[in-house]
Amino acid sequence: MRKYILGMSLLLLCNMSWAEVSDLTSALQGTYRACVGIDDDLAGMKKLAGINTAITGVGTGLGVGATAVGIAKAKTDKKTEKWQAVLDDLIERHAMNIKHERIVNDDVDAFFKEYQFNSVADVKRSINEAEEKSKKLGNWRTGLLASSTATNIAGALIANKNRVDDDLKAKIDDCVAAVHVLKNAINQAQVAGEDVSEAQDIYTACREYEYLDLSPIDKKARSAMFASTVGAVAGGVGTATSVMANTEKTREGDKKTEKNLNTAANVMAVGSTIASAGATVFNAAQISAIKKVATVSEKCTGLLQ
Repeated sequence: MRKYILGMSLLLLCNMSWAEVSDLTSALQGTYRACVGIDDDLAGMKKLAGINTAITGVGTGLGVGATAVGIAKAKTDKKTEKWQAVLDDLIERHAMNIKHERIVNDDVDAFFKEYQFNSVADVKRSINEAEEKSKKLGNWRTGLLASSTATNIAGALIANKNRVDDDLKAKIDDCVAAVHVLKNAINQAQVAGEDVSEAQDIYTACREYEYLDLSPIDKKARSAMFASTVGAVAGGVGTATSVMANTEKTREGDKKTEKNLNTAANVMAVGSTIASAGATVFNAAQISAIKKVATVSEKCTGLLQ
């Protein structure tokens, strides 16, 4: 009878031990299923943020180019306006001698010497060349602004998409829950005298999910989206204004209106550039925020695989 009782007791202890091992194995499997996919999701977000940083960086460069071209155009227009004013004055004051002869006059001499003109014909030719240059610069500015606008639109769309969605949040919550189950299984296995060192390492690495703050990722995404949207609006307005400023009707019409339109286009180019630069900074900051979370996922996934 005693042998029977002893045998049953040993069998019961053996079954309890196997149950505990089975619980630990099951908990490890559950942790694997819940936690492994998170690393891939974060890697995708980091890659997308990197792409967006590059895109908005290009937009910033295009905005800088549009601004520089706009400034060059303004300088050309100012010089042309001065030449035209002097030419008009010469024609008015020396109508009888204007043709192609050099006019002997102190202020005229000073003007000719400053710009190295030899005759009125030189002045006229230089004005025509400067006006052609101005038109080309206007077209370049329009093209650069349009391209900058396109990059900002793309940047806004990507930033809006690259957020911590409900699916990723659910995965992290599931992982945290699975890690709690694993901790309980580890405690039970320790009582049974099992080796839990590997499971303990997994627990230590994966439990960090519970303390992660995901909000910076979304904050940077929203900031980048807002900056890119502002850049897109400024670039769009600047493009339309630049087109209007460079039409034949505007160029041949009131010079004050043309100047105001060109100034507005340049201001929009500056605004678009600043906004693009801001978006680039926020995208880079989002990469940093994602990396902090990815550090946890990489450690956890590395031990589980």
